[in-house]
Amino acid sequence: MKNLTLPLNKETVKNLRAGDSVYISGTILTARDCAHKRICELLNGGKELPFELKDAVIYYAGPCPAKPDKASGSCGPTTSARMESFAPVLLDLGLGAIIGKGEMNDSVREALKRNKSVYFAAIGGAGALYGNAIKKSECIAFPELLSEAVYRLEVVDFPAVVAYDCNGSSIY
Repeated sequence: MKNLTLPLNKETVKNLRAGDSVYISGTILTARDCAHKRICELLNGGKELPFELKDAVIYYAGPCPAKPDKASGSCGPTTSARMESFAPVLLDLGLGAIIGKGEMNDSVREALKRNKSVYFAAIGGAGALYGNAIKKSECIAFPELLSEAVYRLEVVDFPAVVAYDCNGSSIY
């Protein structure tokens, strides 16, 4: 098990291999389909994003509302394939890593290789586990999208597996 602290530096990413189990700590952003569409619309319109994309880690998830004593409710991964048309563009603009569920297409794998980035797989059905790793949650963009808005999460020991490493190797 490797402990990773965000933001990731390129040396750390180069040493990750497909199949490595990791605990991630630091700041991650959530974004699902609707948020990705809005992000790309802003970028295509030459507008500034309401958050920093460079070196960010985007988790393909939407957190459920928190109970009074928690920072977040359940927060399991959504199917990554739904973001395949957006991921290469964002990786080319400096996105540091992505977290999601399931395989992604070759254009994403090539973008990961080209940008020396990594794709982490989260476990479907383990939303409560991921919710417990969230220590702080704040909506930072597109609040009208509700659970599909962009949230900034502070996580500690968020478990994942390196699905695609920066060399193009895969667990799939």
